[in-house]
Amino acid sequence: MKESIAEPGILVNLRSIPGLDQIEPGDAQWVLGAGVTVAQIEDHAGLRRAFPGLHEAAAEVASRQIRNVATLGGNLAQHSRCWYYRHRDIYCLKKGGDTCHAREGENKFHSIFSGNPCISPMVSSLAVILTALDATVVVQREGETVTLTMTDLYQRAWDNPTLHHSLDRSDLILRVEVPTRWSRSAYLQVAEKAAFDWATVSCAAAVRVADGRIQEGRVVLGSVAPVPYQVAAANRLLQGQTWSDALGGSVAERLLRDATPFAHNGHKVPIARALIQRALRHVS
Repeated sequence: MKESIAEPGILVNLRSIPGLDQIEPGDAQWVLGAGVTVAQIEDHAGLRRAFPGLHEAAAEVASRQIRNVATLGGNLAQHSRCWYYRHRDIYCLKKGGDTCHAREGENKFHSIFSGNPCISPMVSSLAVILTALDATVVVQREGETVTLTMTDLYQRAWDNPTLHHSLDRSDLILRVEVPTRWSRSAYLQVAEKAAFDWATVSCAAAVRVADGRIQEGRVVLGSVAPVPYQVAAANRLLQGQTWSDALGGSVAERLLRDATPFAHNGHKVPIARALIQRALRHVS
């Protein structure tokens, strides 16, 4: 709205809805209301012990002043940060035009994976780690509540260049449910500035470890695609393995196999490769 991209006739205040600002611990899962602030996630000692990667991702969001008011639901549902989309005088593909200007223009921060002509990436830090943790999102939709996986929450944006996520205009995120079965998690990112900056590339990893072996694992990249990007075949490489740099290299190679960098964002590939190795080494 501040950038004159949207001019709604009505604004609805969600802060008065009971329960949206609650964090509820549990043995099988934690429940986080959509109105929980990013600062609450960062500061909650129990969350930090249960999901260290979620704490790390929250601590990387914007500045502390913004984290004090920014919400979990807002972070997940945010619109594209592409400078062509954000420019009020440019009618790009994501705004209903016929051209993705980033493809032949300035694309240093854009996607290296995309299922449609738009290469604007998904930049939510929390979406990346919550995808790795197999979280689900409970949404109010036309008088009913539906539960979406994190993949479901963004999948329509992979195919449709005008979308940022899979939410309809009347949908409301109510809460996020995070299972506790992942024993270890981590979130890392590289940005041009050390603080208060969007990630150039981010990476989250979550694993279950027993008897020194990885029972199962998830590796997810952010800021490289219109969705939190993971590859099932790369995740399967972790099953039953003990950590080694060679294993991390194999996972990175498979995860990045289909990358298609553009003129100014080829640097994302080696950054992603390094982050995958570091995140997996940290949790394994």
